[in-house]
Amino acid sequence: MIPIAISLHVLSSIIWVGGMFFAYLVLRPIAAHQFEPAERLTLWNNVFSTFFPWVWCAALILLTTGLWLIFNKFGGMKFVGPHIHIMLSIGLIMILIFTYVFFAPTRRLSRAVSQSNWPEGAKNLNRIRLLIATNLILGLIVIVVASIGPYFFN
Repeated sequence: MIPIAISLHVLSSIIWVGGMFFAYLVLRPIAAHQFEPAERLTLWNNVFSTFFPWVWCAALILLTTGLWLIFNKFGGMKFVGPHIHIMLSIGLIMILIFTYVFFAPTRRLSRAVSQSNWPEGAKNLNRIRLLIATNLILGLIVIVVASIGPYFFN
């Protein structure tokens, strides 16, 4: 069961962090350059409505498998290294940021796009952009901590 949990954990992190990396560093610059505001905002609204269900699944799987591994592989929080505490803490912050993005600016973006209110849509897309940048940085930090933690903290 442990190899399955670890595999699901890693795959979920790849989907979430990789998706943010692609969206932020590949799709965003191209969309900003090639599309007018109405097209760009519509594109992002559609991208988020397709990608965010994957993020919900990834976040749920990450949290579930992470906690399961902590308690079933290691025996609880007092038996794991500092890198696990760091990963869990940052992961919870990322989930909170994503939850806010999903329930606040993304819903406002969707409403603005449906009403063709491009200035309001742009304002919310910018909020989302900043929060995704934050989560991307946090996600990359978690990957580094996960990679070096067993060697650095033990």
